[in-house]
Amino acid sequence: MSESIALELPEPLAKKVKEIAALNRQGIEEMLIEWIDRTINEIPIDTLPDEQVLALCNLQMGEQQQRVFSDLQARNSEGLLNTQEVKKLNELMQVYRHGSVRKAKAMQVAVMRGLIPALNKAHS
Repeated sequence: MSESIALELPEPLAKKVKEIAALNRQGIEEMLIEWIDRTINEIPIDTLPDEQVLALCNLQMGEQQQRVFSDLQARNSEGLLNTQEVKKLNELMQVYRHGSVRKAKAMQVAVMRGLIPALNKAHS
């Protein structure tokens, strides 16, 4: 389900958005949705409530996405990917790296807040 929202952009901003969308061969709406989604998901982890920090500590790529990612990695190591598959692999690699960084930051915040024990804590 989606909702339509009319948005009026200042002329210089609209021009930049159109140029970037053209360079990326993306529709303007698609690109703006991606940017808004990325921005919302980039809220600093240390400002999130405990429940959301803990949820990020358990962050994992979806099962289907993980399956596709693993398959593409295996086929890539054998040199069997076409251009579209290489692009998809690069996108999934970016998702994986981004998720790993967010997860690591969340774990650091969770340890600082005392929500989880430190992983390298010496045993007594």
